[in-house]
Amino acid sequence: MAVERRIALTAPLKPDSRRRNKDVTPDECCEMFSNKFGGLMFGFRGLKATSVGGAIQRAASRSGFSWAAVCKQRALWQQRSVCTGMQRTGNICSIRSASHTTVDPGEVKRFQLLANKWWDEEGDFAALHAMNDLRVPFVRDNLLNAQRERHPGKPLAGLRILDVGCGGGLLTEPLGRLGATVLGIDPVEDSIRIAQLHSSHDPDLRDRVSYRACTLEELSGEGEAEQEEQTETQFDAIVASEVVEHLADLETFAISCSHVLKPGGSLFITTINKTNLSYALAIVVAEQLLHIVPRGTHDWEKFVSPVELERLLESNGFLVQSVQGMLYNPISGAWSWANSTAINYALHAVKQDDETNHHEATHN
Repeated sequence: MAVERRIALTAPLKPDSRRRNKDVTPDECCEMFSNKFGGLMFGFRGLKATSVGGAIQRAASRSGFSWAAVCKQRALWQQRSVCTGMQRTGNICSIRSASHTTVDPGEVKRFQLLANKWWDEEGDFAALHAMNDLRVPFVRDNLLNAQRERHPGKPLAGLRILDVGCGGGLLTEPLGRLGATVLGIDPVEDSIRIAQLHSSHDPDLRDRVSYRACTLEELSGEGEAEQEEQTETQFDAIVASEVVEHLADLETFAISCSHVLKPGGSLFITTINKTNLSYALAIVVAEQLLHIVPRGTHDWEKFVSPVELERLLESNGFLVQSVQGMLYNPISGAWSWANSTAINYALHAVKQDDETNHHEATHN
């Protein structure tokens, strides 16, 4: 995969090497977050990170923002994560696996209120619209690498793709325009109605794109009930873009993905890493200072690292093929690929067939 504008970023701190909150003053916390932000966003353009950091500090001061409160909240989240989120069973990390449903009622209510804003390209979902410049080629190119047949003009023709947590269809539609037959699912009924209405205006999508208001586990359960037709109901690929950080149960997500995906099929995920930088940028800067997304959109406790996600997927029959860092520039409104996965990242995994799983189990 061609990688554009690679940017060298600072690696995330390991949990064991983080300084205790009592040793970090509010000023140090502010300087650390804002200077990191400045270096990430503007360092490759030759601008001084300190000047950008100063601008962020001034913005925080004008808005009455409390960096001391940020540091305190961050420390509490880290402590709770160590106590609850990182419990291990054997060699496998238990990541939100107690509810047996992917749906978080609080998340459903939050996105219900935003349902009418999906197709406002300069509104609350502007960053998701811009992300299509990366995630659509990421899905397309990886699927083409596995396909022998070529369909000029409609490169994904003949493939069935499931878009999990499709919202208003921001990613569903461009995948359909590439020739794929795409089913978008989302538990928020108003989002599905918006998606259906928007796609109905494009005749090219009417036979390729469809939507259902349901959960992934409900769809998976239907497939299990029709096992004799399972190969016909399974998908060639699943896309879950900016979704897993909103789910209640990642174990159920992984199991359900495996049920509805064909052997050898691809799973594409984009999400947010669980690091100091992701807290600073995705929550503090993006939500509370620059208002790129509505306040409360993200919960740092639900963020998941590439290592944890890879462990979870591989324990459920997937083999991770690649993990690539992503970076959003709030000034230009553009995304670019990055060397570091410290903030956002994209992951591609393939479901192994039964013979491969059996061979590996025997070998081990």
